[in-house]
Amino acid sequence: MATTIRPLYDRVIVKRVTETEQVRGGIIIPDTAKEKPQEGEVIAVGNGKLREDGSRTPLDVQVGDRVLFGKYSGSEVKIDGEEFLIMREDEILGILESAAKGKAAAK
Repeated sequence: MATTIRPLYDRVIVKRVTETEQVRGGIIIPDTAKEKPQEGEVIAVGNGKLREDGSRTPLDVQVGDRVLFGKYSGSEVKIDGEEFLIMREDEILGILESAAKGKAAAK
């Protein structure tokens, strides 16, 4: 990503994980008929939610986490020709631990 973007407050930027082409019964499903994946990788996170007393609540997700989110979560944006989702942290349903463990083991 040539342009760097930092989300504000409790927002995160997620890039959808592309799935391999699925063939069911020998029929190739075109891209237009496929559902968009509900899994993605966190690209950037905000500084945290601002409380009334002026302090910030840190986010639970970190850059590089693989996350699950709802079908209609976030706002789609296009930056430098790539599609991303900007969503609030509370729209994320969960963090995929197996992907995070595999990433940590590879380091």
